[in-house]
This record gives sequence, structure tokens and C-alpha cells, in this order.
Amino acid sequence: MRNLFFKIWYWYISTVDKNADIIFMNFGYSHPDMNITLDESDEKNRYSAQLYHLTASSRDISGKDILEVGCGRGGGLSYINRYLSPKTVTGIDLNKKAIKFCNSFYKDDNNKFLQADAQKLPFEDNSFDSVINVESSHRYPNMELFLNEVKRVLKPGGYFLFTDFRYDHEVEKMDSHLNNMGLTVESKQDITENVVEALTHMTPERKELVKRLLPKFLHGLGNNFAAVKDTETYNYFKNRKYEYLHYVLKK
Repeated sequence: MRNLFFKIWYWYISTVDKNADIIFMNFGYSHPDMNITLDESDEKNRYSAQLYHLTASSRDISGKDILEVGCGRGGGLSYINRYLSPKTVTGIDLNKKAIKFCNSFYKDDNNKFLQADAQKLPFEDNSFDSVINVESSHRYPNMELFLNEVKRVLKPGGYFLFTDFRYDHEVEKMDSHLNNMGLTVESKQDITENVVEALTHMTPERKELVKRLLPKFLHGLGNNFAAVKDTETYNYFKNRKYEYLHYVLKK
């Protein structure tokens, strides 16, 4: 149901979101020690941006060539580009409308957005210093194919910066995939509680956005998709039926 709604949601926001209100589609991150400085225009996306900051700043990416697999509507890659000083940023996503939006909305000379499959990346071997993947892989049909592609396109010494969630009973399998992809796991962090805290903070704004963009009969489904407080999705994180993890791996 979530995957179906995701496809419909992409189509719908591409049609009605004329003011680019939705450029992030992740669950966010909150921690008392993280208080990144944001431009006023970015403040409304603070917790989603903080999830990208946690992921991308895990290793120094300044002056580096960065690939984000599953860039969505580009808010995270734009944050990385504007705040963390990479040399180039490239985003790929399977959704045509998302890539069309990115190419029309983000005009920096050093960014590029392409429609492509995470399991068949259209790049040469050893092309990127870091590959970033934020809250996207849980929707891929074949995780092993994706990880093989990550390893292939990373330069020697490059980093795979990975953040995503799984059902509690799927975490062991995800660990196995990551441990066996041929990279060194340098760190693993459970951030489930930080995601719950972020969702709690974001609930009023997300409810308002759902109310404004969706017809009334879809409000319940939209709120659950956005994981606002007391919905099923929110409670899955709160009760740890979903576990959210952050990894750093080195080639």
C-alpha cells in the first residue's frame, strides 16, 4: 500500500505542488547536539535536512564527487551542495517526474539529475568519491544488485553513506547484505529514537501540508504516509516495529 501511495503521491505533487513545498520526502532526524545553521528559507525543512546532514557529513565530502541514489525531489542533494561544499553532485531517481522537477528547479552548475535505476547505474567504474542513499533502499526489488552497483561506481577509498529503515525482523538481513558487499563497515548507528523525535516535531506542519494538498478523503492515508504522530507508521517507529539505521562503509 505504501509503495502504491508513493507512486500516486509523486504524480499528484508534481501536478499540484506549484510552490515546491515538498522537496524532501524523508522522516527526519532530531538530536539535542545537532543544531545546524540554516538559511531562513530552509528552516521549514530543518529535520529532513538534519537527516541528510547526519548522513552526508559522516565523512568529509568537501571538494568530492558525490552521487545520491534515490534523490527524489532533490531537497537533500541541494542541501548537500549548498552547505557541505562538494565538487559535483549527481542525483538519480527512477521517477521521471521527480527528475524533471529537479532539472527545472535546481540550477547550480555543478549538479546533474538523471532518471536511472538504482540496480543498474549508468556510470563508469570508480566514478564517485561518495555514494549517498537516504531512506530509499527499502523500496528496491533487489538490494544485492544495488549494493554491487554502489561498490562498482565508488572510487577506491570512497565511502558509501547509507541511512534507511526496515521492519525489526529484516534488520539482520540488511546487516548481512551490507557486511557482505565487499566494503568495510566503519560504523553503524541506530537512530530510531531520533527519527521519532523528529516526526513528533514535524507533525503540525505535516498535518497542515496534507490538509492543504490532498482532498479530504485522502487525509488519513496522507497523514499515515507522512508518519504524523499517532498514525500507524509513527507508532511502528515508536514501538520499534520499524528500526532506522545509519551506516558508513569504505571501499
